[in-house]
Amino acid sequence: MATELREAMSQIAEIRQQIARTELFRGYRSVPVAFSGVLAGLAAVAQSIWIPHPMLEIRWYLTLWLSVAAVGIFAAGLEMALRARRDTRWAREHTWLAVEQFLPSVIAGGLTTLVLARSNESVLWVLPGLWSVFFSLGVFASRRLLPRAIIGVAFYYLLAGLAGLALATGEYALSPWAMGLPFGGGQLLAALVLYQTLERNHGFS
Repeated sequence: MATELREAMSQIAEIRQQIARTELFRGYRSVPVAFSGVLAGLAAVAQSIWIPHPMLEIRWYLTLWLSVAAVGIFAAGLEMALRARRDTRWAREHTWLAVEQFLPSVIAGGLTTLVLARSNESVLWVLPGLWSVFFSLGVFASRRLLPRAIIGVAFYYLLAGLAGLALATGEYALSPWAMGLPFGGGQLLAALVLYQTLERNHGFS
């Protein structure tokens, strides 16, 4: 009897996971996503003023952009956490599934940055392009939980990252707009998709 009960519970859990993978995730909101895009634009302006030679001031460059990333992640995570506390257990499981899908790209980007910063600072010009590519992979991985239009955002980040790798030479290495344009534009585009498909005329549930 106990064995049959465990098998039944296991089957129910598997069914719930399958349903979660096919249901739209509504935990991402346009406001915190747009906030991170605006923040990236402001950081690009700040870099152009206070870090005019980023290859010679690499610690300040990394401090600026890693701080921007941390604030953006915190804003999105806080919104998701507050909603998860008010939602059902099913919604919380859905939130965790969304985090699981996107988290590997964030970890990969962070570890790549750490390795490059510790081993060879002369190649750090590749970081803006790599960050954008890693971010695109996270969006691609999350596409099944998000509106279909989000695939356009994923391709935007991928193409922006490849363009950044191709163009980031000489005086353009670590240009403030190598981060400001991909992440500012990409996050605003993502916010527009979320608003149009999940929030406008659909409420905020």
